[in-house]
Amino acid sequence: MPKPSDDRLRAVLFDWDGTLLDSYDADSAAYLAAFQEMDIPFTLEDLARHYSPNGHAVYRAAKLPRSRWDDANRAWRKQYASHRPQLVAGARRVLSQIARRHKLGLVTSGDRDRVHKQLRQFGLTRLFSARVCGGDTVRKKPHPAPLRLALRQMCLRPEACVYVGDSAHDLEMARRAGVRAIAVLGRFPTEKSIRAAQPDILLESISELPAALAALHK
Repeated sequence: MPKPSDDRLRAVLFDWDGTLLDSYDADSAAYLAAFQEMDIPFTLEDLARHYSPNGHAVYRAAKLPRSRWDDANRAWRKQYASHRPQLVAGARRVLSQIARRHKLGLVTSGDRDRVHKQLRQFGLTRLFSARVCGGDTVRKKPHPAPLRLALRQMCLRPEACVYVGDSAHDLEMARRAGVRAIAVLGRFPTEKSIRAAQPDILLESISELPAALAALHK
């Protein structure tokens, strides 16, 4: 029996860093340089062990006092600004292909000024009907508030959407919001936690997404 029309997939929402933007080198270099500037001993191996999309979790792992988090944020932004991360291979083609059938949204923990600047740089701003960034909700990933805000902006029900991300936090946020969760393995050290979180669909690369979405329609 065919599914009711109300169950059709209407929108695909994405994480940004690591999912569409190949930002691992820029992100990790910014962390290490910022910690060095603040005389905090922290290595790339430490970052791999303690990495989280939530920068505050990384600060806690580095034993950085809460009183210095604002300084760390400024140092991170200064260091990141010296890098020019590019889109993940195939991301532009995939977005263009999916946009022919579905609305697109963006839900990221990234700073709004930085993310919007990158979207303009790549000419992607108008592609996304909603763009929810790190400071747009009081509660952050993995809380469902950011994704719920995007759904309200797009006037969509959770069951009509999927969320695509590259971390366990992304998957938890999607599930708590009632949205199907698709994980994409990338360069950030999140594969172990992603597999443990058992996403609805697990992809080796973003290039596999159109076929995975097509299968949802069958």
